Amino acid sequence: MLLIAFGAEGGLLLLAWALGALFGTPAFGQLHLTAAGAGYGVLAAVPMLLGLAWVLRTRWTPLVRFRKTIDERVAPLFTNCTLLDLLVISVLAGLGEEVLFRGVMQTALAGVVGLWIAVALTSLVFGLVHFVTVTYAVYATIVGVYLGVLLIAFDNLLVPVVTHAVYDFLALGYLVYARQSPGGIDPGDEAPPAPE
Repeated sequence: MLLIAFGAEGGLLLLAWALGALFGTPAFGQLHLTAAGAGYGVLAAVPMLLGLAWVLRTRWTPLVRFRKTIDERVAPLFTNCTLLDLLVISVLAGLGEEVLFRGVMQTALAGVVGLWIAVALTSLVFGLVHFVTVTYAVYATIVGVYLGVLLIAFDNLLVPVVTHAVYDFLALGYLVYARQSPGGIDPGDEAPPAPE
């Protein structure tokens, strides 16, 4: 799984770099490595994690089916991963996806169609790329809107990168370790949505 993550997310970084060069939007133009940006990114993951907690506990039928699909189709992909593997995968996903979708796509579209339409269009594409089920695509679209707003609010791509990575790591850690372990959460519970 780690090799797949390197290939896929590394490919997204290359695509972001190429598209950024093509459209005059440098892939890393809005990435500022600051302690404040990293801290805000960690804090910004809290609302997403609270949303995840709600998704895990709701009895709303579409989300119950959604959890079952994730449990059957996504969880098995990560069962042999160590915590370090999950951390690397999460960081790669946060960096690759945010540089492409928010750093290049949203920024380039904002100059053409306006900021909020760019957020909406980028988030829709982000949701479609994460299509496992319709519900998962909607969930990913909502996450995309949130990450797009973070870029606007902080004008630093590091914030959505860190937020995305922290969310992915904690959600995957729950999915693989807490939920699956005998001493962890009851295996009869439903799995969380795996991010990406």
